[in-house]
Amino acid sequence: MNETYPLTYSVEYPDRPLNRLSTFFRIFAVIPIAIVLGTVAHATYGGWDENGSTYAAAGGLLFAAPLLMILFRKKYPRWWFDWNRELLRFGARVHTYIVLMNDQYPSTDEQQWVRLDIDYPNAETDLARGMPLVKWFLAIPHYIVLFFLWIGVFFAVIFAWFAILFTGRYPRSLFDFVQGVQRWALRVVAYAFIMATDKYPPFSLEGETGPTAGPSGGETVSPTE
Repeated sequence: MNETYPLTYSVEYPDRPLNRLSTFFRIFAVIPIAIVLGTVAHATYGGWDENGSTYAAAGGLLFAAPLLMILFRKKYPRWWFDWNRELLRFGARVHTYIVLMNDQYPSTDEQQWVRLDIDYPNAETDLARGMPLVKWFLAIPHYIVLFFLWIGVFFAVIFAWFAILFTGRYPRSLFDFVQGVQRWALRVVAYAFIMATDKYPPFSLEGETGPTAGPSGGETVSPTE
C-alpha cells in the first residue's frame, strides 16, 4: 500500500520461544477472558424487574447510533468513537491470544503486543451524510473474500500449534498471514460498521511500507490516549 489507511494495525512478533504448555491448553485458558469479552461485546437484553420497572443492558460496537448522528447531525461523538476503538483493541488482544500469536494473558485495558489505532474522523468534512446507509452493502465483496481467508487462518493456526509445540516458534510466514487477515477484517469493520471512515478498504493483507512500518510489517501508531 502506498497510502495510509485510517485504521492501522500490527502485532509484535514474539522474539522469544513461546510457552508450549500454554499453547497446548490455549483453548481452555482463553475461556475466562473470552467470557469477559462476550459480556462486553455481545450482551443485549431488556425486560421488567419484580417491581415492574423496565431495565436494559447493551454491549458491542456502536453501529446504529453513529449512523443516525452522522445522517441527521453530521456528528460523531468522541466517546462513542473511543468506545468502539477500545472494544476493537480488546477483541484483537483476545483473538491474537486465541490464535497463538502471544502467550501472555490478554489485558482488558493495556495494549500489550497489539497496536491498533483509528484516526478520529471529522464528521463535517470526512464523512458523507448518506454513506452509512450503504457502506455495509458496498463491503459485500470483502465479506466474501474474508470468508475464505478465515478458513485459511483456521488451518494456519492448526499448523502453527504443532510448530510451537515442537519448536517453540510461530512460523513467521503464517504469523504475517494471520496478522494480515486480521488487519483486513478490522479495516472493513472501521469502514462498514463503526463509520470511522468513508475510504474504501483495500483488498490487501499488507500494512504500510516504508519508514513508518512498525513491528512485524505493521504500522507505527500513536500511543494510547
